[in-house]
Amino acid sequence: MKFVDEAVIHVLAGNGGNGCVSFRREKFVPRGGPDGGDGGRGGSIYLVGLSGLNTLVDFRVRTFWRAHSGHNGSGRNRTGASGVDLLIPVPLGTLVVSQDTGESLGEITHPDERLLVARGGDGGLGNTHFKSSVRQAPRKATPGEAGEDRVLHLELKILADVGLLGLPNAGKSSLLRAISDARPKIGDYPFTTLTPKLGRVQVGEEQSFFVADIPGLIEGAALGRGLGIQFLKHLSRTRLLFHLVDITRGEPESLARDIAEIEGELRAYDADLASRPIWLVLNKADLIGPDAAEILCEAVTRLDPHPTERPVFLVSARDGTGVAGLLQAAADALKPGARQSLTNDPGGAPADSKAWDGTGPA
Repeated sequence: MKFVDEAVIHVLAGNGGNGCVSFRREKFVPRGGPDGGDGGRGGSIYLVGLSGLNTLVDFRVRTFWRAHSGHNGSGRNRTGASGVDLLIPVPLGTLVVSQDTGESLGEITHPDERLLVARGGDGGLGNTHFKSSVRQAPRKATPGEAGEDRVLHLELKILADVGLLGLPNAGKSSLLRAISDARPKIGDYPFTTLTPKLGRVQVGEEQSFFVADIPGLIEGAALGRGLGIQFLKHLSRTRLLFHLVDITRGEPESLARDIAEIEGELRAYDADLASRPIWLVLNKADLIGPDAAEILCEAVTRLDPHPTERPVFLVSARDGTGVAGLLQAAADALKPGARQSLTNDPGGAPADSKAWDGTGPA
């Protein structure tokens, strides 16, 4: 399915039914009074969160949505039937903004959560409501109100606990495939990931979290180069970022420059996003051997351009080395009440965060 994260739709709620002008016509009731019923309420339109969706592509096909109008009232004080509400399923993480006013109407973040985006019109009043001591036979009724008519801008921001960022071909897709139920495309060339991917990671029997992968960033991404910058918004709701680095790209000095480059682009795009906890994940350790990988990891850690010390992990997405330790540390940090561990200082790192034994964090 094609990934679409923005769409514009037109929604029109149902009109209320008209009130009725009617008088009682019964045998042995020579002066029957007014008995006109009210009109039914028009159907409203709601957006409803559906966990199985992850794209807004359906709204590129169907752009106009209309709810049913209420029925008119009738004699014998019968109220017209109300229009059926229209429920429109949307992915979790959908932000809704009025196209005309720029007003934020809300966002959908939970399954089955409803957001009212267009209210149906109230039904009109029948002539029964206008009877008084001086007006015994009113011939007045009111029409139903029009339903709300809105043009909406929908924007999808993936809901994930952990976000993956890094240069193209750093192994983000390989890691996502190895640790989650996602099946992203993997290749030995840059930009194999063209759209964001979301996967669920299970750690033990009761712990799980969601990981989002976006296309790789390159120098100048904040100015529009490459693909990743247009998808960085999908990391805005993450609590923790994994910065993946391909340790086979070069010497420690060049790797440190790459790290500074990517995090600089992140900072240029959104300072708030760059202030999130960022853990350094050195990937592809299997390609250079454990001894060389440990030496390189220590050198990169010393040259790490991040302003404060932070957790550093040495892993291999291909053979799983060090991945279990990374996932367990992330699961522990994401537990409720573990907010203090989600930091970029040593307090959030394992006690021996700079020594790698080939199975846990480096």
